[in-house]
Formats: sequence, structure tokens, C-alpha cells
Amino acid sequence: MGDACCGGAQVADERASTDDRSRFAHWQWWAAALAAASWLIGITAELSDLSISRPLFVVTIVAGGSTFVPGAVRAVVGGRLGVDVLMTIALVGALALDQWGEAASLAFLFSISEALEAWAVARSRQGLRAVLALVPETTRVRLGDGTVERATSEITAGDRIVLWAGDRLPTDGVVVAGTSSVDVSAVTGESMPVDVSTGSTVLAGSINGGGVLEVEASAPASDSTLSRIVRAVEEAHDRKGSAQRLADRIARPLVPGILVLSAAIAVVGSLFGDPTLWIERALVVLVAASPCAFAISVPVTVFAAIGAASRVGLVIKGGAALEALGTVRTVALDKTGTLTRNRPAVVDVATATGADRDRSLALAAAVEASSDHPLAAAIVGAAPASLPTAVDVTTFPGHGIVGTVDDVAVRVGKPGFIGEGALGSDIDHFRRNGATVVVVEIDGHVEAAIAIADEVRPEAAEVVAGLHRRGLGVTMLTGDNAVTAAALAGQVGIDDVRAELLPDDKVGAVGELSSDGAVAMVGDGINDAPALATADIGIAMGAAGTDVAIEAADIAIMGDRLDHLPEVIDHAVRTRRLMIQNLVMSGLIIAVLVPVAGFGLLGLGAVVAIHEVAEIVVIANGLRARRLQRSDTSRHHSPTPRHDHERPHDVGNGHAHACTPACAHA
Repeated sequence: MGDACCGGAQVADERASTDDRSRFAHWQWWAAALAAASWLIGITAELSDLSISRPLFVVTIVAGGSTFVPGAVRAVVGGRLGVDVLMTIALVGALALDQWGEAASLAFLFSISEALEAWAVARSRQGLRAVLALVPETTRVRLGDGTVERATSEITAGDRIVLWAGDRLPTDGVVVAGTSSVDVSAVTGESMPVDVSTGSTVLAGSINGGGVLEVEASAPASDSTLSRIVRAVEEAHDRKGSAQRLADRIARPLVPGILVLSAAIAVVGSLFGDPTLWIERALVVLVAASPCAFAISVPVTVFAAIGAASRVGLVIKGGAALEALGTVRTVALDKTGTLTRNRPAVVDVATATGADRDRSLALAAAVEASSDHPLAAAIVGAAPASLPTAVDVTTFPGHGIVGTVDDVAVRVGKPGFIGEGALGSDIDHFRRNGATVVVVEIDGHVEAAIAIADEVRPEAAEVVAGLHRRGLGVTMLTGDNAVTAAALAGQVGIDDVRAELLPDDKVGAVGELSSDGAVAMVGDGINDAPALATADIGIAMGAAGTDVAIEAADIAIMGDRLDHLPEVIDHAVRTRRLMIQNLVMSGLIIAVLVPVAGFGLLGLGAVVAIHEVAEIVVIANGLRARRLQRSDTSRHHSPTPRHDHERPHDVGNGHAHACTPACAHA
């Protein structure tokens, strides 16, 4: 991908590249479908002694072979050996021995496997469009005393970008004028808006809140944080590719061994006997080493396992994902949207002596009702259903909001904009527990401090404990601040916490964790996409996740419960075990048949028959992956009702009580 992947022509190039991959995947599926149909009809015709069986097998061989033979040729030219090379050799050997049905079976089976992998790769690229779409086509730039609209691809470092309410920043920069609150969830994963003013650094993809900002660009759009996310996802997928395929790793030493052995039988036998006999025997050895059972052993297991997972809302993108997940030693969890619900809510209220909690909430909600700030929505949601009407409402971006309700002056905002009064210790307590604090002042008196935090998933602690019981390490990777992250980690039982991470930092953290073994990354946001793609296995929380995270990941949990995580890990471990069993059985068949065929103890018919029996055994074993064993949390953990935030927790004598683990969400 070019350096300008997020600007101008390079954006179009990337989208065109994604379209090309999708078309390639569709073409492979059509070829595999044609191979399957012609093979089934051909087998039926052969059993019925109809003469059309061979033409149908030719169609199967051409259609199925087109999905892997060209790649095998390119691999040989490039000095690489894999399963596709071995399958191509076996295909040629079967044709040389006039075994058209065997050759057609091989082409049909392997074409299905190749089509599935091509689909998974193409699908993983489509989510990049969503990242590219975050970059506006034009940007408002300061020119003298006015502004002009300029193509985003023409923005350079030093340009002054003017952001009105709701505008998205096209590149990274520094605020040089104005104050506001910005939504940075697309880039950092932080669920709470961030207040910015002169000197604050803001990242590409951030959405401006209510104030007007002037931002000096620190990089062109082609080198922004969003651009690096796109490049990181693309490069990570390219690195992973077929390197994860267990069958390929086994085939690398097997292919040259079979070739050398067959050639040796043909050459040495011809020197001391009838060349025709020994060349034919060498071809029989080649068919004996034909990896038909070997080729189907993994796909049939994968199809069965993926089908079982899909029935419970788990989307698994191919066998490589299952293989990788079965070897995981560490699970890295994002915080916002993964361990939490990404829904800011009021979790506690502290009131000054003599102040009324419900009145304070109602007045605060009345002035916040006209605001589109996420914290305002949380306050309105916690207040009584019937609210008085506020007038003369004025917003101070990045600080708070003021207004008048029934002739009462009301100010709502962050500490500092409004004094803490007698609630300083309560505010400190809320902050230590990872909550964001909003202070309410009524007629010049500080009457309440409202703690707002993201709601932790009720099953999170049990899921983390379950991962520990399986001998897996658990780490939290989050863009949130260290205090908030530590507070939540303590609730759910995570000791290793890495906070205030940008997308590139998460990639680095995944790399560090991988030194101890395979790493699974679980996340839901655009900011998680590079880490999801870089990890040995990426798992997206599909119900709450962005399209980019889902497409960058190898597995998506489409339900809204985290307790599917240990379930899919157990499923992957069992599936990988079945894959290995099938590969071992297939390998043993080859190991026995090759020397027996080499000594001429078995003819071609017997060799083919044994291969067919082996395929039946392998298929039966692989189909055991259809049974997905439910985890303890999924089986016994009934859906937990969400915390009722329609009314905040009781505060007794008017002072805040200590937040319990259930309410001090972070």
C-alpha cells in the first residue's frame, strides 16, 4: 500500500484493490461450485455405467484445478513448496495412470478448501473501506481572515484546519484556538469525550463537539493515525497468510521427499529392469503418496467446526483461525466495549448536607437535556422521567453548561469549572474508582457530584477467571487513562494492565506478549483493528463492534456476551486436536502405502481403494467437530439484568457511600 493510502488517488487504489480481491474470491467459489456439481454428476454417471462420466470428470479437474494449480506453479517457480504443490503432483500422477475419478475427487475437494480461504482473505479487507470513509473528502482550512474548502489529500503539515460542531478531523494536529470536547472513540477507544483547548493534541478521526476549534495539522492525511491503522491491518494480514496453515507446514518436507522417492524408483528401477514397469510403479507410488485423505482431513474438520460455531453466534473465518486459536497462551482484552458495555451511565451521586438528590439530578438533567454530549445523556437517563424546562441555556465547550430552571440558576460541569465545595473527598473517591465526575451548582451552592462511568459486563469477572483456569495469561490493553483502567482491572481480576495506548502502542504490546507464545486479541473498535490483525488470532465483539474491527479480526462474537470467549477457545483446542488426529492418520496411510507400492505388493486399484477407506475414516473423525461443548458460564450463567440506572444508588445521609465493585465501573 502506498504512503498516501488515505488521500486522493491512493484511496481509490485501495478500494479498487479490495474489489479485486472480492471478485477473485467470488470467482474461486464459482469454480469450486462447478467442480462440485460436475463431480457429483460424474460419480453418479460412473456408478450407472454411463459414458458421460469422463467428460464430467474433465470439467471437475479443470474447474477445481484452476483454483490451486496456477498457484502451485507460481510457488515452484518461487522456490516454495506447500499443499497446493503436493496436490498438483498427485493430480498429474492420477491422470498419468488414467485414474480420472481419483483426479476429479482430488480437484473437487481441494478447490473447496482454497475457495474458503480466498473468501476469508477478501472479506478481511473490506473493513478497510470503513476506515477510509472516516476521512472527509474536503476540509475547511483557515486562509487569511476567512476559510476555504480544500481537498483533504492536499492538506499538509502546518495548515490550520477549522472544525465546527460535528466535524471530523482529517489528520493529526494541535489545537491552536478554541475549547471543546472531542469524541476520540474511533481512534483510542476511550468511551468518554476528551476536553481539549489550546495546546492539546488531537488525532485524525476525532469528532468535534460543541465548540469551534482551529487545529494546526502536524501531518498530511496520508500519514495520519487513521492511515497507519489501515497500513497496519493490511500488512498484518499479508504477514499471516498461509504461514498459519498446519497442512502447509507438514507438506513442506513431504513434497520434496515424495518427488525424490518417485524419481529414484523410476530411475534406479529402469537401470536394472524394465523401464516401463518401474516408471509405472513410480507413478503408483506417487498416487500412494497422494494426499487425498490428507487434503480433506483439515477442510472437513474446519467446515464442521465453523458450522457448529455459527449456530451459537460465532463467526470463524477459516481453518487458519481455528488452528491459531488452539495454540493461544495469552489473551489480550480491550476495555471499552469488550470488558464494558461502552454505555456511560450514572453509577453514584454524592450530595452536600441538606441537599436533595432527586432535585439536584432533575435540575442538572433539565439544562443537559438540550446537549448532545454523551455525559449529558447519562445524566438525563438517571433523572426522574418528568423534567422541568430550562431556559437561557449556554454551553461552554470542554467545561460545562449553565441555564435557568424555574428561576433557579443551575450550573453543571467538570470540577474546576465549578468549585468542589464540601464534596472534594467524594469527588476524589469517584475518580480513584475510575469514574468521570460532574458537579452540580444550584443558586451558587455546590449541591451534588455525579459519578459517570462505563458499565462493566456482568460476566467479565467469571470469563477472566475461566481463562486463568485454562492456564492462559490475561492482559488488558486500553486507550483509557491508567486510573480508570486499573479500577476496572481490579474488579474483573486482571493483573497485567497497559493503559493510555494508541493503536500503534497496542500493536507493540501484542508483539511483546507474543514472546511467551501465541496471543489472542479481543476488541471492538477501529483503534483495535491493527492489534486484532497483528495478533496470532483476532477476536471482535461483533454485536458492539465496528465493521473495521469485525473485518480485521479472524473471529467475531456476534452476541453481546463475553462468555462466548472461553467457549470458542475450547472449541478451537478440540478442533485442532481433531485436525492433528486426521493428519496423523493420513500420514500413516501414506507412510505404509508408499513402501508397499514401491515393492510392487499392491497395484493401483488396491492403493486407490485404501485411499477411499482412509477418506471415509478421516471424514467421520472430522465431523466430530460438529459438537460444540458449551462453557460453564454459557451453560449456567443466565442472562444478567443490567444495572438499573434509571435511579442512582441511595446515598443515605446525603453523602456518597463507598462505591462497591458492582457500581464503581470504569
